[in-house]
Amino acid sequence: MKKICVVTATRAEYGLLKPIIKKLMLVQEFDVHVVATGAHLSSEFGFTYQEIEKDGISIDEKIEILLDTDTPSAISKSMALAMIGFASYFERMKPNNVIVLGDRYETLAICIAAMNERIPITHLYGGEITEGAIDDSIRHAITKLSYLHFTSTEEYRNRVIQLGEQPDRVFCVGAIGIENILNETLLTKAELQEAINFSLERNYAMITFHPVTLENNSAHDQFQALLQACRKHSELKYIFTKANADTNGRIINQMIDEFIVQNENAIAFSSMGVTRYLSALKYCSMVIGNSSSGLLEAPSFRIPTINIGDRQKGRLQASSIINCSPLENEIAETMDMALSEEFQHIVVNTINPYGDGNTSDKIIRELKTFFSKPANLKKKFYDCKVI
Repeated sequence: MKKICVVTATRAEYGLLKPIIKKLMLVQEFDVHVVATGAHLSSEFGFTYQEIEKDGISIDEKIEILLDTDTPSAISKSMALAMIGFASYFERMKPNNVIVLGDRYETLAICIAAMNERIPITHLYGGEITEGAIDDSIRHAITKLSYLHFTSTEEYRNRVIQLGEQPDRVFCVGAIGIENILNETLLTKAELQEAINFSLERNYAMITFHPVTLENNSAHDQFQALLQACRKHSELKYIFTKANADTNGRIINQMIDEFIVQNENAIAFSSMGVTRYLSALKYCSMVIGNSSSGLLEAPSFRIPTINIGDRQKGRLQASSIINCSPLENEIAETMDMALSEEFQHIVVNTINPYGDGNTSDKIIRELKTFFSKPANLKKKFYDCKVI
């Protein structure tokens, strides 16, 4: 049996990895080991490792790396702890492959440890662009450390190849979030209301806002502008999902807590879980913030997304996305636009550019092919022809 290690550090990342893990566990020749780390193991972020266990997935190891502050120095120290913890784990377990997703700092540290142990890395969702976040550089660095690549669009596949990766190891498979939408049994609106203990009789918006990590201390002012815009639209209700464990993420989460206390039309969650989150997306009037979910998953529900600021700048976007600056009046006016009859007609006809929802099967197929022959870790740089 081939020993596969799947690493997850956040709620959002696990939500995308879940169907892949489930299908990997059904393949007889694969011995799957799931490792939880980062925010999963923090009470502040909801102890979301429990969601993994509730899904019937056994966690092979929990590796603590998160500090109780989110300064740049603390992030670097968390990365150091990740390298130490995963170096020991990889040395002991000796997996044949490590599967990682995305662009977080923990993931980069984990991939460095895997590289040093000569373990081939499978990376999901390279080639994407997020110009406003340090994640952009991290994502490209992980690409160069990885052996197998699964991208969400053909454009992103070409970009991974442009980074020098051999085309026969780069596969366009679509976005796993769409597969979750198509296959997850979602709650009715009444069931959702009961599950979150919050009345949804009025129209509501979903809000997720993360720090723009390549900007200096902008989190407070930008999020304050968003909250002020929400106050102008008091006819709506609001469901907040809190920020990740990024630099200045705790500032945003504290502001959410204060807003909830002051406004009865709002509620917040450290993590909603896949089913409740997608169900909430299904019935909401709009998505507001700067999370990738607003660009990847929301268009499949044909709901507007207000994408604020530069955090997601450069990502491929559907016609249901409205971009605006992190300014109070502009956000409020964009909310008016999203609710307008004219834009609702655009949203109804939106086509999601991120695939057809068969992602996990495509990934499993290519992993089986990968294990059918020895991996040559002496990667050759692929030079694209200059036009």
